[in-house]
Amino acid sequence: MQFDLANPPQGFRDDPFPVYAGLLSRTPVLRQTDGSFLISRHADLDRIYRDTGLFSSDKTRVFAPVFGRESPLYAHHTTSLVFNDPPLHTRVRRIMTSALTPRAIARMEPGLIVAVDALLGAMAGRNEVDLIEDFAAAIPIQIIGNLLDVPVGERGPLRDWSLAILGALEPALSKAELARGNRAVEEFLGYLRDLVARRRAAPGDPETDVLTRLIQGTPEGEQLSEAELLHNCIFILNAGHETTTNLIGNTLALLHDHPQARDHLLEHPEAMAGAIEESLRYLSPNQFGNRETRADVEIGGVEIAAGTNLHLCIGAANRDPEMFDDPDHFDITRKPNRHLAFAGGPHVCVGLSLARLEGRIAVSRLLARHPGYTISPGRVAGGRIRFRGYASLPARL
Repeated sequence: MQFDLANPPQGFRDDPFPVYAGLLSRTPVLRQTDGSFLISRHADLDRIYRDTGLFSSDKTRVFAPVFGRESPLYAHHTTSLVFNDPPLHTRVRRIMTSALTPRAIARMEPGLIVAVDALLGAMAGRNEVDLIEDFAAAIPIQIIGNLLDVPVGERGPLRDWSLAILGALEPALSKAELARGNRAVEEFLGYLRDLVARRRAAPGDPETDVLTRLIQGTPEGEQLSEAELLHNCIFILNAGHETTTNLIGNTLALLHDHPQARDHLLEHPEAMAGAIEESLRYLSPNQFGNRETRADVEIGGVEIAAGTNLHLCIGAANRDPEMFDDPDHFDITRKPNRHLAFAGGPHVCVGLSLARLEGRIAVSRLLARHPGYTISPGRVAGGRIRFRGYASLPARL
């Protein structure tokens, strides 16, 4: 099978799943024109995620020709948690996980319910709403903003900065997209320098304020440099925003398009956790990850040289018939459901419990209040390859 991720066929962005099925059945390890490889089988991705000795997350070599070593985007993406190996990954992750314990997540639930209900109240009585702009996109910005204690009045630019920076991770970029991403990093850094200076002068409670915790470091004395601190604040806001927005929007669209699943949830609200997991599998908010081989390796019978970039197709792996029965069927009662929407191994998403909580609360509160919501004609796909979601979901409540 021939397929070039940097130059996909027409229609792929709207519906990549036929291509994924072809990859899984014919060429689960596919060489790309630039010498990289596209990996699509669940078992192969699971192996790669778990083996950090053989497969590296460091992207300094891969990103250099894409962004240029002196660019703001290069500085950001090679400093943030997700594109790094130990010791930086370990140091930053330890600080973050200490702030996102099960007890800390549980403490966020009442505030999350208040925020979601406020958004629902603001939409009440309107003839038509946008389930992305008016609802799904607003929730993670508020929750992550609360985590870093960003003043409410200063949160306006966060979403646009996030979209521009994450948009620069697409397989192929225009000069305008690169310029927009670099400008967003510079503006974001400028804002954070001021916020960090204010927080150093007046620290918050490290039990609830992740920014204060990141500034203070670990009890053992580990601390982040100023650059590591700033870029990982950007990472927290970006990672917690785009993917959670997609999770909420995708789930609402799927329940609308599968009325039997919605009816089941209305009769069995306790099934919401399973619905969120199936949405994560069926329409994974993050469709691709990346690794680089540290040594020569064999994957799926294909020999791959050291230093090769691997595109990990999460969207395909989560439709792999070797792992999931009837994988193209949306089944909110599916068990087991060992999807890879949050990646896996030591790099498994640090905020997965918070994302699941946001998804469950957002969808369940909307469904309880507006069980008959309908999505109107004119929904707009996000248009991304790496991230899958909607830019707009017009709806009547």
